[in-house]
Amino acid sequence: MEAPDLSLVDPNGPGLSSPGLDMIRLVIAHGDHLSRAGLSALLDAEPDIAVVGSAGDGKEALAQARKLRPDVLLVEAALPGIDGVEVIRQIVADAGLSGIGALMLGDSERDEEVLYALRAGATGFLPSNTEPGALLHGLRHVAAGEAALSPGAVRRLISELASWPDPGLPGPEQLDELTPREREVMGLVAGGLSNNEIAEHLVISRATAKTHVSRTLYKLHARDRAQLVTLAYETGLVQPKQAGRPEQLPAGSATLAAA
Repeated sequence: MEAPDLSLVDPNGPGLSSPGLDMIRLVIAHGDHLSRAGLSALLDAEPDIAVVGSAGDGKEALAQARKLRPDVLLVEAALPGIDGVEVIRQIVADAGLSGIGALMLGDSERDEEVLYALRAGATGFLPSNTEPGALLHGLRHVAAGEAALSPGAVRRLISELASWPDPGLPGPEQLDELTPREREVMGLVAGGLSNNEIAEHLVISRATAKTHVSRTLYKLHARDRAQLVTLAYETGLVQPKQAGRPEQLPAGSATLAAA
């Protein structure tokens, strides 16, 4: 993944892409110069991704996010200064940055690290040694408003959520506003199914499936699908072995898939 260091390139200069209309505008925040350069070279080479900025620490990452308003922030968990979780938390708290999806890269997939990232507002979490194809897959899903987690992280996260007693977690009454169909759709989202797969499973149109997901997000005040999944397990709507039909997902998929 090594490539010439791009850390000194002006984010607004010719060293980074000028995005087209349908491009995914990406800012990369990573504390290691070579890793940041390698990620920039890899991702900017994709026809639908434009790396519009990069940052070497948390303060710079926040400045880049506020200045450039990217579609996705790819952020290292262990950023120098302000760490990745706090960067995401501050972005989520800023109403002016609500359209930015955050994908975190971590050196490990410890249960608490993944959960803290999701609760802070990350749309996905992948290990730093993720294969390039899975990283690209995850970035595109985050840009589309969907979640991206490695299958291994999902298995451990589900198990951890099921075993953590926490009186501060939301109860089943939070789901009272949902219709039976919306509860069913929420369970399928928790199982890792995309809108297309939900439509196929329920024998409805993709547009109808998308509407059900959107209404569920709105009613539960959830920022994205990752938070919807967390709520599904925390409220007890879904148990670890009841979520959707993940066996239908492609092997090694970087999208959110249950064990």
